[in-house]
Amino acid sequence: MSGVKTLQKGEILFREGDPSDAMYVIKKGRIAITKAKGESEIVLAELVPGEMLGEMAFFDNRPRSAGAKAAVDSEVIALPFKALHAQFKTFPEWLKAMVKTVNSHLRNANQRIKNLESTQTDSTNMFPPHMITRLTAIISLVGFKCGEQEEEGMVISYNTLRNYCIQIFQAPTNKLDKIMETYMGMGFMKVEDLGEGKKKVTVLNHKLLTDFTDWYNKYLFTEESKKITVEEKEIDVLRALVFYGQQQEPDNKGDVTVNLTDVQNNSMKDLGKVIDVSMPDGLVDKGLIQEKQSGEGGIVTTKFNLSELKTLLPYWDIVYTLKKVPGRG
Repeated sequence: MSGVKTLQKGEILFREGDPSDAMYVIKKGRIAITKAKGESEIVLAELVPGEMLGEMAFFDNRPRSAGAKAAVDSEVIALPFKALHAQFKTFPEWLKAMVKTVNSHLRNANQRIKNLESTQTDSTNMFPPHMITRLTAIISLVGFKCGEQEEEGMVISYNTLRNYCIQIFQAPTNKLDKIMETYMGMGFMKVEDLGEGKKKVTVLNHKLLTDFTDWYNKYLFTEESKKITVEEKEIDVLRALVFYGQQQEPDNKGDVTVNLTDVQNNSMKDLGKVIDVSMPDGLVDKGLIQEKQSGEGGIVTTKFNLSELKTLLPYWDIVYTLKKVPGRG
């Protein structure tokens, strides 16, 4: 709807990932542009009267790449895309092409900046991506080569792990110890101190770590434009879909249908977080779940392959857990 929209301080104009249907001109006050970062958010910029926001999606109809909220009591003028498109059609073709090109260049520039920031962040992490695959591959390989399968899991020699780490893969042993500690916290391994410098290492889920290594290595070497990346903010959504999907009976293709309205109503009680019906939209765009369907009484559902999401969930859990381990790569 066009016209002036009044916002109280802190009131959300739109959220990151929301569908784009309008751009806005600030009439009064200040609008903060925000970006989710883990469980919190950062303010990228504050726009003042006369400035415009939300205009880039006019050309490609992509979801909001950032959020916007009132930094102080504010007023904005909403300019719906539907009305603007009618006017845009009257522009000369050369002008339309020029404006679209500028918009595309801005999108690409923003993505390059984002990729650069990601690369710089990796250098200050304990586990840059290829260090994750190297260390986890050591654990997997030693398990295959000389591990002994016991009831609890695959038991491997800690000394052999260290030797492979130092002599064959030339990786730092402090990182091996740290990744093992992280995997212990995630319930994938157990390390018992036997005294006199000896340790018993039990890999509780050797297959998972092996499969993760293969999957992550393939992901890292996939062309950037073809990668399907689950963002950290989408992990809770993925976990909720798996949780409620396991309560459904899969069809002959392994697909399940989940009522997103029920997820929204029950997720706080069941999972400790509210999973809004709009939150799976990013997974729809990535093709991980099917388009949402609306039914009687406003019920919203989606369908997906349960086995695929159950496989992906621990993989992305590992990736983002290891990214948070402090240190230098």
